[in-house]
Amino acid sequence: MLLKLEPRGETSRVMVYLTPLLAIFLTLIMGAILFALLGHDPLEAMHAFFIVPVSSAYGLGELGVKATPLVLCAIGLAIGFRANVWNIGAEGQLTLGAIFGGGLALWFYDSDSVLLLPAMALAGALGGLAWAAIPAFLKLRFNANEILTSLMLTYVATLLLSLLVHGPYRDPDGFNFPESRLFEDSALLPVMIEGTRLHLGAAVAVFVVLAAWLILSRSFIGFQIKVIGLTPAAAGYAGFRQSNLVWLTLLTGGALAGLAGLFEVAGPIGQITPVISPGYGFTAIIVAFVGRLHPVGILGAGLLIALSYLGGETVQIQMGLPQAVTGVFQGLLLFFLLACDVLIRYRIRWTLGAAKEGRRTAA
Repeated sequence: MLLKLEPRGETSRVMVYLTPLLAIFLTLIMGAILFALLGHDPLEAMHAFFIVPVSSAYGLGELGVKATPLVLCAIGLAIGFRANVWNIGAEGQLTLGAIFGGGLALWFYDSDSVLLLPAMALAGALGGLAWAAIPAFLKLRFNANEILTSLMLTYVATLLLSLLVHGPYRDPDGFNFPESRLFEDSALLPVMIEGTRLHLGAAVAVFVVLAAWLILSRSFIGFQIKVIGLTPAAAGYAGFRQSNLVWLTLLTGGALAGLAGLFEVAGPIGQITPVISPGYGFTAIIVAFVGRLHPVGILGAGLLIALSYLGGETVQIQMGLPQAVTGVFQGLLLFFLLACDVLIRYRIRWTLGAAKEGRRTAA
């Protein structure tokens, strides 16, 4: 081998928090090169991707709308990741939240009660929680890998949603289109800023960020999560039960993802459709790691990734580029982040000279 990775003696804490910024910088450079290869002016394309979407009050509101489900899902995932519980099924849990909470809106379709929306939020959280309880039970009862079980349940949730919008949830007056009735005003999230679509769910997401920060940094539960994530053996000696934290982290992640799903159908969508999310549950994994599993960092990362969604739509409209540009930027960001993480933990060693010297000595 010409190159060898050697573990560094100590990981720089400063670089741990600087590498997301470096990854963003490298993503911007590679994005500019990509636009040039596609025959577009890089500066014009980058301006359309990152500046134009947030150059108005409506655009800033859309940024908050897109960031809300990303932040909620990522906070739930990060709590589990800190404890080495790898929930990859936030997309399915989001879908179940939409099914449960939206189903309540359809059940009480003619109701104008002020309690309907809180009840929908509770039902959405319970739907996601129930879906996350399945991989938690399978992990603790049969030692099944939660990565696989949570991921596979995502596709089950998608098929269940399709079944419902083609059947019981379908609008009887909708000419057989696979979508539900439009929700009544009592089942829709209030808009916080006139002239935009920024809804109350964005404020809830900010509250969740603050609550998660307090819990993880100032509570005994947060301390247990940290110890089990870093040194499981020491946690066992201290009497911390890992099974309890598996339940806690998976159910919390499921509840927050379910709440995100409810906010989508009770917010910008306004009904239940065959597609609730463009992949927020999966993208939230990138958000969690770009934010370094820290709630405040996740808030910033969520806004950045939300901007990539808006930017992809903008360059598609203005420059005729494919919508896949969004996924390319998100993939580049994750790739560079992982590469930077490797380099702050390992150093590259050139071994060709050492190998030749060894052969000369042997001769």
